[in-house]
Amino acid sequence: MTLDPIHVENIAQLAYGIASDVDTTDHDDLAEQVFEGWLPELRRDGRVVVEPVGDHERRRADIDAVALAERPFETVHGLDSGTINPTTFKNGLVVDVAHAAMAAEPTDLELHRARTIVATVHAGDTTSDFDDDWRERDEGYTRQRVLHAPRVNRYAEGVVHALALYLAEGSHAIEHADRVSDLLVLDGPIYPKELFTWEDRDPELGTLAREAKPRAVVENYVRLVERFVERDVPLAGFVKNPSSRTIVRTLSRAGFEPPWPDDTALFTALLERYADGERVDDELTFTTWFHSRGGPDRRMAADADALGIDRLLAPELYEPTFFVLYDPRTDVTYKLEAPYAFTRDPGTRERLVRQTLSDVATTRGPPEAVGKADELARINASETAALRRKFEERFDSDRQTTYDDRRWGKEPY
Repeated sequence: MTLDPIHVENIAQLAYGIASDVDTTDHDDLAEQVFEGWLPELRRDGRVVVEPVGDHERRRADIDAVALAERPFETVHGLDSGTINPTTFKNGLVVDVAHAAMAAEPTDLELHRARTIVATVHAGDTTSDFDDDWRERDEGYTRQRVLHAPRVNRYAEGVVHALALYLAEGSHAIEHADRVSDLLVLDGPIYPKELFTWEDRDPELGTLAREAKPRAVVENYVRLVERFVERDVPLAGFVKNPSSRTIVRTLSRAGFEPPWPDDTALFTALLERYADGERVDDELTFTTWFHSRGGPDRRMAADADALGIDRLLAPELYEPTFFVLYDPRTDVTYKLEAPYAFTRDPGTRERLVRQTLSDVATTRGPPEAVGKADELARINASETAALRRKFEERFDSDRQTTYDDRRWGKEPY
């Protein structure tokens, strides 16, 4: 049954009641206070978790002008990894499959053909061993392997998903690093942050994060930074849906009550501009760069141990840095990340900003190379269903379904 008009109106009345108690102009004043008074050196437990890299200010750029401006990087490569999402079978196996691809702008069809595929398997049977070496298929354009996930009592689906996704992405990036001549932009953060959250979520997961296989997945990203530093080619990550809460949590812990659910909402309040009651939509607004040493990013801070992984460069060079960009045309806030190894140079910082502004102004979304990589790596719903049926046939075991699968029609029956 659908809602009757009277029900819709009654629900709307609830919204009116909520809105009458919220003054967003107060939030704007608080955002200014945070930016000017706290972000120049935001501390938690005595550690500086967020601070500027160089200047500390907000900027704006005419959208038409930056869209037409000359790009600082002649070629840009994008990288992404997609999965079928964790699938549980009645025989006790939990499986996820990840598929990574690199794209180039201008287009490089031979590079686009190259893929890395990882199937990660979790089994309740401790006698099973599914580990496999890397194998080549499709005349060497595809590398694939099976990874047997470490056994956990809980979170099996999250473990197989993270290990498959990041092993495929990190391995593909290293395998094709030398194809990148000017700039590589990952679709998402520069490090496997989901693995970095394990120590905070559960003691069992925290122990697992430091075991050999998860550490090897993280190590791929550490070596990737080193490879790009050695080649003097910048590496960045374009975060389409930033969800960090480092700043708002630190403020709350310090006794400041932030009204924003996450850091993205705070930066949106700082960057959104109005004139005569209308949103100004002819300029992109953005921040300057920040160090990030809190939340998941603290694992790669100079004073952390990077999960015990050896860092061949000075530890501070691996630290994540970021700037935030707001597009008023779509009302969307993005974040670009890069290791401090690159952003310590003012010229590189400026080139990364100019490139990102030009790309977003042109596409109204992610850089074109990132969009291409997303299309190449994505596994759509029909492909996911077909792959799951293949696994059912191979395992001679049906997928474990739930009522919600049937209710929401996640797969045909």
